[in-house]
Amino acid sequence: MFDALTEKLSSAFAKITSRGVLNEKDIDEAMREIRIALLEADVSLPVVKQFIAQVKEQALGEKVVKSIQPGQMVVKIVHDELVKLLGAEENKLNLNAVPPACILMVGLQGSGKTTTSAKIAAKLKKQKKVLLASLDIYRPAAQEQLAQLAEKIGVASLPIIKDEKPESIAQRAIKEGKKGGYDIVILDTAGRLHIDDKLMNEVVEIKKITQPVETLLVADSMIGQDACNVAKEFNEKVGLSGIVLTRVDGSSRAGAALSMKMVANVPIKFLGTGEKIEEFEEFHPDRLAGRILGQGDVVSLVEKAIEKVDKDEAEKMAQRMMKGRFDLEDMLSQLRQVQKIGSLGGIIGMMPGLSKFKTQIEQAGIGDNLIKRQEAIILSMTKQERKNPDIIKASRKKRIAAGAGVEVHEVNKLLKSYEQMSTMMKRMGKMGGMKGLASQMIGKNPFGSMLGGGKFPF
Repeated sequence: MFDALTEKLSSAFAKITSRGVLNEKDIDEAMREIRIALLEADVSLPVVKQFIAQVKEQALGEKVVKSIQPGQMVVKIVHDELVKLLGAEENKLNLNAVPPACILMVGLQGSGKTTTSAKIAAKLKKQKKVLLASLDIYRPAAQEQLAQLAEKIGVASLPIIKDEKPESIAQRAIKEGKKGGYDIVILDTAGRLHIDDKLMNEVVEIKKITQPVETLLVADSMIGQDACNVAKEFNEKVGLSGIVLTRVDGSSRAGAALSMKMVANVPIKFLGTGEKIEEFEEFHPDRLAGRILGQGDVVSLVEKAIEKVDKDEAEKMAQRMMKGRFDLEDMLSQLRQVQKIGSLGGIIGMMPGLSKFKTQIEQAGIGDNLIKRQEAIILSMTKQERKNPDIIKASRKKRIAAGAGVEVHEVNKLLKSYEQMSTMMKRMGKMGGMKGLASQMIGKNPFGSMLGGGKFPF
């Protein structure tokens, strides 16, 4: 997401941050590059014009021009204006209502409404009792799809009655919500290939019946500026409380996120970052602004780690490390913990100072495929070999390589990485835990030797 925009903005900032003094010509040149970068990312023209005007006005101020680091001041101004553009206010769901609180999901066909409904249910089920109901009687198997997703994530779904009308399904869902003691009822409405009166009238009628606390538009960021037009029209005719942007992972031109708040006057509440249920996150304007400017997003990374990493397993691992014990079973556990947090590219993008090297890291082969290959290699070993890697000699290496579908040199590379990690863990135990680890990691790959060992290849 935003890789191309981040790269171009970083290039523009590099020119001004390297200079001790900035004049109006320097700032004009930087603003021109930022304008082009935003337009190429599909940010709408009116939004770009207003954004550039506000940034330029502040950048030409006496406070910036006479600053010790004027380039850094300009970067800060751009960051602050991005946060304003994205919507600085709180974007959480409003669920303050007499149960069951209803969430109405609307949008065009193919935008990802059904999957998004399940993702929101999965997020809410930790604190609330959730009921999912599909009102989509037009798309083949749409109701069955939501029922399957509900079963997968462990929440209830409204039983399907053949040939029942959407309005009747909505009434039955609310009635069942009250009867079953549900806190939240999520209604997945039908979409259309384009906005039409029939779609709008149906959604308006369902909204009257259910009185939802949230009416969320699910918009596909891949359609660019059209997403803003869809949001604007839905808001005018139906009335929205928020937007969920989907497929932001697959669009290098996801400028819709930057335009949506201003054009549609509706806050973005969630981002769909992939097809999997867990690839879904709350929208935080300040964090996204940091990612766009290549400053990382440590807070989101830590939140993901806390949510996904097995605490008991991590504590056991820490105790083993403190005793200087570390075998290939432990290395396999670490690889799997990294995969739980998300794609390596996504993790790198959240780490300050590393996001600008993301492309180089991927070109060097340090990515998700490497982790999967290393996992396959370890799984091709016997339990004895994982516990005692010293016994792995030439004949065993050939067998392991064949089992994992890799070359022998990749087995050697993994064993070398393991040796480096094992040595580091032993030193860490002797030198007093994390303090010892920190001294070992200076100048090293922050993901440890499990991703190839040593320093980054640039």
